[in-house]
Amino acid sequence: MADYIIKTNRLGLRNWQDSDIEKAVNMNSDVSVMEFFPSILTPEQTIGFIKRMQLHFTAHGFCYFAVDVLETDAFIGFIGLSTQTFESSFTPCVDIGWRLLPSAWGKGYATEGARACLKFGFSRLRLPEVYAIAPELNIKSQRVMRKLG
Repeated sequence: MADYIIKTNRLGLRNWQDSDIEKAVNMNSDVSVMEFFPSILTPEQTIGFIKRMQLHFTAHGFCYFAVDVLETDAFIGFIGLSTQTFESSFTPCVDIGWRLLPSAWGKGYATEGARACLKFGFSRLRLPEVYAIAPELNIKSQRVMRKLG
């Protein structure tokens, strides 16, 4: 059983493991998953992402967590918090984000996991604010953001 940092009724959110690499590579190379990003990610880019998340977790106690469905132990993607430093009027900041496999879409997992991450961020980490960023055309993510408040 994995060491979950955050648990909800249906989801376990945890730090990344090397055993997640193949599943994450498949997710990040899926054009439907990456529709609102400049391109799909190469295996090397995905491995780099996972390593950055592991380091971010070690340094800050949070990251875009790997997510499992508790009932099946199936990896479905990531949901979590990360520090953003790109050039903008609101950075540096902590943002909340998610990326899920198509098989996990439409089941409320993004909202459930993100809500738990916000609670974790505000109550345990004492973050003063958390940003959510999504392209205007990404209606599904916009909908999740509205549900979160």
